[in-house]
This record gives sequence, C-alpha cells and structure tokens, in this order.
Amino acid sequence: MQDIVNTEQAQAWNGPEGAHWARNQDRWNAVNEGFNTPLLDAAGITGDGRTLDIGCGAGQTTRLAALRAPRGHATGLDLSGPMLAEARGRAEGEGVGNVSFVQGDAQTHPFEPGAFDSAISRYGVMFFADPVAAFGAIGRSLRPGGRLAFVCPADAALNEWVTAMASLRDFLPVGDFGQPGLPGMFSLAAPDRIREVLTAAGFSGVAVNRAQAYGTWGAGAEDAADFLLGTGPGRHLMQQADAASRTRARDVLTGHLRAHEAADGTVRLRSTSWLVTADRPAALADRL
Repeated sequence: MQDIVNTEQAQAWNGPEGAHWARNQDRWNAVNEGFNTPLLDAAGITGDGRTLDIGCGAGQTTRLAALRAPRGHATGLDLSGPMLAEARGRAEGEGVGNVSFVQGDAQTHPFEPGAFDSAISRYGVMFFADPVAAFGAIGRSLRPGGRLAFVCPADAALNEWVTAMASLRDFLPVGDFGQPGLPGMFSLAAPDRIREVLTAAGFSGVAVNRAQAYGTWGAGAEDAADFLLGTGPGRHLMQQADAASRTRARDVLTGHLRAHEAADGTVRLRSTSWLVTADRPAALADRL
C-alpha cells in the first residue's frame, strides 16, 4: 500500500474486523443492499463509464457498477486486504472482468487526475481523519463534470439496529454511537457537515437526500442477535461484561428483535441514510 494516514482504520480492517466482514460479506450485503440501486442511479454510470468505488469492501457495489458499464471499468479501493481478497474471488467467480481492486487509503492514494467519470461509496467515507483532504483527493480523480455519489448513515436514532443495541444499556456499557464531525460511523450524520466538507473539498451542486431501506439481519431473532453481538462493536461491549450480563444482554436483544421478524421469520430492520451527490466543477478543474 501507499502511505497510510488512517492507521487505526487500517489496523482494524486488516485485523479481526476486516476478517469478520470478509467471512460475512453475504450477510452484510443483505443488510445494506437496499441502497445499491439508489446509489448507482444517482452516480449516473454509463455504458463506457469509469467508476471508482471508495471503501469497496468485498466489492458488491464495484461489481454492480461494472455491470452497468460493460464497455467501461470499475475500480474498488479499500484498506482491507481480507475483504479485497474476497472481492477479487467473487468477481472472478461471477465472471465480471471489467473490475480491479486496489488496497490503499483514499485520503493519500495517488489517483491519476481525471481518471474516473464517477466515484461511489456505500458506507465507506465516514472514517477519514481529514475528510476534506480525502474528498479533495477523490475529487481530483474525477474528470471535469464528474459525479460523486455516496450513502452514509443519518442520525443514529433513525436506525433500528442502533435502537436494538441501545436496548442493552442496562447490561452492557453502551455509550453514544458517534458524533457528527468526529471520525466514526455517524461523522457525516448532519447534512450541514456534509455540505461543509464537500464544498471545502472543491465540489459543487451538493445534494443531500434522505433514503431508507430495510435490511435482513438474520434468519430469526436468535440468529440476528448473534450476528449483531458478533460485530466489532458488539464484541467490544460483550468483552466488558461478566457472564451473567452477557447472557441477559443476549436474551434481551433476542426479545427486542423478535418484534421485527417478518412473516418468513427473517429479521428486517430499517436503516436511514443520506444519499449524497456532488459534482467536480468543470470551470474549476484546472485549480483542483
């Protein structure tokens, strides 16, 4: 990899968290795939388009972008070696040839100027130590008039998985879920913050629209509870509790999730996010 400035993120995504996401890529796609079509539509990908997927993870959105541009190409960028290995294997298995995957830090990666027509991200842009610098680098990778489109979480209280985890405050040391403006899952939860960052990074025409989708979190309440408690945040909380509290937390979470079981038994939770679009201004291209 080139120079990495988001070192804590690199350690996490090349350690247990990255391994967890790589093993469970199909489950995470089931959670988040309701945003795929709105994201790709917003990016305006054409048949010969060149797309950059930031924080591509195991590459589902990268492959979908490539399929929308059969005469073009999609490049996925991520810090995580384990997830990129899964991405490459899945692309090969699905026969998607017009994709490539690169391990690197979007904040410092030496993108070729103007190499892409569009840049997309599904939950991959909230963790930058310096978001203005990162989005500035992404913007310079776009051709004049190129389009940025990404999905990021809105207010924590509007996401049902957060509500589920918050139900465990009596048994686990559940704190807040991040603050707008600080690196973390909800760093871009405030629309004004999004506009501020993207404008400072040189983008124009910034639009922030609410998007909601239901994701499948498990085959039943017990399965969904195990999955939530097996994520990085869930494991961290459980490790801080004694055995009795862990057992009680699992029981309470299972009961909470049972109310979200659909007719087929699967647990469906609503996620509320911002669908953000912005453009690299043609008039300012020589100055960016």
